[in-house]
Amino acid sequence: QVQLVESGGGLVQPGGSLRLSCVASRSSIIFYNIGWYRQAPGKQRELVASITRRGNTNSTDSVKGRFAISRDNAKNTVYLQMNSLMPEDTAVYYCNRNIGWGPGLGSWGQGTQVTVSS
Repeated sequence: QVQLVESGGGLVQPGGSLRLSCVASRSSIIFYNIGWYRQAPGKQRELVASITRRGNTNSTDSVKGRFAISRDNAKNTVYLQMNSLMPEDTAVYYCNRNIGWGPGLGSWGQGTQVTVSS
């Protein structure tokens, strides 16, 4: 079964950018739809953006026009480019395989912390 590891988080000022990476091992990422999820303190985990095996993408309304999900199958990696970051984007970000706009189907990793603060 595919194992996914997130990286790229950090502390950034409002209006800044970050690029998160989700690297697959044990299996090729080409077989999976992948979603980026986030969980803020005291809130439920939510799906932020998703990309199908064919490269079709979707994102939640709150990040449309600011976040972009992409995949590089040759590098076994899915990215989340985050621009114009806002304090409400602060959360732990996770990637997971999914079907459609649905919950993660695999085990959850440790995620990567994104903190937007001045």
